[in-house]
Amino acid sequence: MVNFADLDSQLLAQLLEDAAKLWLAHDGLWFQAVEAAFGMEVALRLDEEAMERFTVIEAQRIKQRWGLPAHAGLDGLAFALQRRLYAHINRQELSRPDRRTLILRMLECRVQTARQRKGMAPFPCRTVGVIEYREFARTIDAGITTACLACPPEGGADGCWCAWQFSVE
Repeated sequence: MVNFADLDSQLLAQLLEDAAKLWLAHDGLWFQAVEAAFGMEVALRLDEEAMERFTVIEAQRIKQRWGLPAHAGLDGLAFALQRRLYAHINRQELSRPDRRTLILRMLECRVQTARQRKGMAPFPCRTVGVIEYREFARTIDAGITTACLACPPEGGADGCWCAWQFSVE
């Protein structure tokens, strides 16, 4: 067994990136297998169900690992979004137009880039994304509301694949 305490930070970062890529590859292969067997509609519905559970587990683990409070607010959400598996392999941008709003823009998405490279249409991830980001944000702080600003299949936004707005009252 590898003793991770003996590894340097650069190698640990590479291992984390590899793990994130492998997780995403497995997710994509699973989706494609379900799509081939049962069609896109069933594959999306099952992906939504899986993501609804996974995103909560991921948010809970981030909260626990980093000691975030029960109501971490938008600052806690920004912190947590930067520690998701996606954040290690997709280029994203966070902005705070005001103290009650956080915007996440996915500038580079490995899923969409791979599909583009293969000449495929963009993955219609909006319904999955709505569930994913809503439940992730709610797990970080139940007072956060989520809105999709842009996401395939309706198209991306200025220079990004998708954009999400998180707000608190």
